[in-house]
Amino acid sequence: AKKWINIRKSYGNFYKVPRNQTKLTIMLEKLGMNYDGRPHSGLDDSKNIARIAVRMLQDGCELRVNERMHAGQLMTVSSSTPLEGAPAPQMPRYRN
Repeated sequence: AKKWINIRKSYGNFYKVPRNQTKLTIMLEKLGMNYDGRPHSGLDDSKNIARIAVRMLQDGCELRVNERMHAGQLMTVSSSTPLEGAPAPQMPRYRN
């Protein structure tokens, strides 16, 4: 993976909160969610991060690549940089 979405950065920018308010448990708490699973379990952390991402999409956030690796260095990607070949995120559709 050379490019990715850092949810902590996206969350902080979208909800206008400082970096110290972007820890996984704090993000969940502020969104009114409980942590599901065992803390520091890679699978459970991933599921909880996905729940945060879904909520951000529902709240109108457009998730975009915001970090990448270049020549072994971590680089921040400008939020105004267009997505390369990826469709815009779509809101999940729920059946009633």
